[in-house]
Amino acid sequence: MIWTMAYRSIVYVRPLSSTHKLNLQSPILMTQPTQPEITLAESAPRPQRVPGLPFVGNALDMARDPSAFFVDMYRRHGPVFRIKVLGEEYTVLAGPEANLFMSRQSAGHLRSREFWQGMVEEFEATTLMVAEDGERHADMRKIMQPGFSRSVLNGRYQEVIDITDDVLKREWQPGTEVPVVQAMQRLVTKQLGQIIANQSPGDYVDDIRLFIKRILNVRVTHQRPGFMMQLPDYKRAKSRFFELGQSMLDNHESDPERPTILIDDLIRASEERPDLFPESDLVSEVISPYIAGLDTVANTTASFVYAVLKHPDVLQRIQTEADALFAQGAPTMSMLKNDAPALFGAYMETLRLYPIAVAAMRNADSDFVFEGCQVREGEPIYMATAVSHFLPEFYPDPLTFDVDRPVQQYRQPGAFAPFGLGPHTCLGAGMAEILILLSMATLFNRLDLALSPPDYELKLSVAPTPGPEAKFRVRVVGRRTAAN
Repeated sequence: MIWTMAYRSIVYVRPLSSTHKLNLQSPILMTQPTQPEITLAESAPRPQRVPGLPFVGNALDMARDPSAFFVDMYRRHGPVFRIKVLGEEYTVLAGPEANLFMSRQSAGHLRSREFWQGMVEEFEATTLMVAEDGERHADMRKIMQPGFSRSVLNGRYQEVIDITDDVLKREWQPGTEVPVVQAMQRLVTKQLGQIIANQSPGDYVDDIRLFIKRILNVRVTHQRPGFMMQLPDYKRAKSRFFELGQSMLDNHESDPERPTILIDDLIRASEERPDLFPESDLVSEVISPYIAGLDTVANTTASFVYAVLKHPDVLQRIQTEADALFAQGAPTMSMLKNDAPALFGAYMETLRLYPIAVAAMRNADSDFVFEGCQVREGEPIYMATAVSHFLPEFYPDPLTFDVDRPVQQYRQPGAFAPFGLGPHTCLGAGMAEILILLSMATLFNRLDLALSPPDYELKLSVAPTPGPEAKFRVRVVGRRTAAN
């Protein structure tokens, strides 16, 4: 229960763990946790501020490797602390304590509006689902969920494989070097276009990439200066982006004989629930799923390629599994998960060791006390959800890419959060799983690849989200099999 005060109420969230050194014998961490008790606190200390440089603060550490920085600070300062980035102060909630809180108590304590407002404005929309909370967010999510579910791909696996084969034939020629991140962005964009609207984005792919990345860098994560929104390349990409969205709507045809897809649901919602999806927002909503693909699925597949090529024993196992899968035709989801353990293990380890969602940005929606420290209404918060991925308490030898890691390790409460947590958990997680597994099985079945240079060590780019650097390339040694 939450009691309110007449003047600026403070909500106290009883600590889920009394110390940042985890005790795995604790019933809270060994079993499904019960709902933490919420009580009133008259006062509480502010979180400890992490030392940093004048003005710059902790920006350099964040720019180098935000995952490593958050893990180090969690070990030093516990599950709540404050950092500074270029003069701006942020509270960080980290580790399994924060993950359990976000899973079960974020409603009423955390909000998303401020973080995503810049994207809403650039999309020229009334709102976007990611920027909403509470009942409106739940209602919008319920309408959009079917279009993002894995069931949308039922009967369409071969279609995804065909798109992948087409991209591999055009862009992955034997003897060439392929910039992996950019190639994966083009692949994922084409897959998403076909899935959400039955229309490939065609030559709009580069415009989509530029438009989304510029918004995320400038208006959302504020890693680039504002004048970049006025540059001609952005203005052209924005115009082309909306041109594509309008084309999707203009070319849409209802077909009762085919399964419903996202664009069908959005058009129907604009008629039945204009309070949530006004007609003026339709173009923005139709093209918004590209946000999910460019810096999540694309970066994850690029990281997957690097990790597998870096481990020749894993590469050999995945090639053998992929060959067996395609020998039976188009793989099913059951086959991808059950008959290809190295492939699925590599997928899980890529999500763990190369997280795209290192932290979720929120603002405090009320005053509350977390792990004994006060968080104030309105202040910006990093929810460092990926810290648990690197804790030996959950994952023995956590920096090792171990495709045979027992699945129970990922299922420990608070241990694994590749797609976010709580009300804003990624709607497309199931779809992303299928796209990644199908794309990687196809890639390693069709081609022999090698790192370029062979001793290459992956470097991260954190603009806008952590992922492999643009310079990451692979050499196409040759073709292994032809498309079915």
